[in-house]
Amino acid sequence: MDLNRIKLIIKLGRFQFLFFGFLCFTTGTLLAVILNNQFSWDRFILGYAVLLPAHLSVSYSNDYWDFMVDHYNLPTRFTGGSGVLVENPELKPFARRFAILLILISISIALIFTYIYSSLAFLLIALLGNFMAWYYSAPPLKFAYRGLGEISTALSGLIIPSLGYVAITGFLDLKILLFSVPFMIYMGFFILSVEIPDLEGDKKGGKNTFIVKYGRKMGFAIIFLAGIVGTTSFLLLSFTGLYNNINFQILMLLSFLPLFTGVYAFTKRTSFMDKATKLVNYTVPSLVIFIILIDLYFLTIIFNI
Repeated sequence: MDLNRIKLIIKLGRFQFLFFGFLCFTTGTLLAVILNNQFSWDRFILGYAVLLPAHLSVSYSNDYWDFMVDHYNLPTRFTGGSGVLVENPELKPFARRFAILLILISISIALIFTYIYSSLAFLLIALLGNFMAWYYSAPPLKFAYRGLGEISTALSGLIIPSLGYVAITGFLDLKILLFSVPFMIYMGFFILSVEIPDLEGDKKGGKNTFIVKYGRKMGFAIIFLAGIVGTTSFLLLSFTGLYNNINFQILMLLSFLPLFTGVYAFTKRTSFMDKATKLVNYTVPSLVIFIILIDLYFLTIIFNI
């Protein structure tokens, strides 16, 4: 395998998206520690070793199953696929086989984790995550083609932080389920953002996304609404009495970042692809920075800074 081929395979993986998954997994882990569970590097590393290949598999499987759609889309920083298979169709069989291999690796490590730490909940979450990752684009379910892509992505806001939480605790409970609600909302914020530039291509390729059905302007309106609901959800969590060590006023303050970018995108909303893509280049990074700030805040709680 020559160096150029290796570079194409790496580009196909779109590794930049792994960072966001790692941040969300870490949030779940840190929440578990804040709630008086002992941190364990072994659990953290082995737990993330389950998420990493599962998350990476999405890039390879999506580009494989979206091969025809991606002929109509132009790759951008966050959308349109990698473009590798369109220009190098000979890599299609590799992409499919490698995606399956990554899923098998993820499930194998999840089985090892479950055996070592006796956590059936962890295994079930890992299986659900891999299932959703594969069938986002793969037949026969093809969530993204049947109007269910937004729902399946929103569910990842439950799956990923919960995987980090259960990696430490060994069990699911009401605390992580409720705390995942804002993450599900922001995953909706995310998926609508990345669908917006691809409207024309997705429509030609037969993808039944929210943006294809309702247009870019409506997409920006829902992103704006998701920002408001996300901030409000932190306020409601503060009334549960389940998170005594967390100052939800700080979390609400941090949530103003995606909220303000959502407001800005809404006020500048447009149906033109180029201008809409520039707005998405604000909304998506705002989510990444937001989760980084949450993790940093949680670290200050843990270390009493």
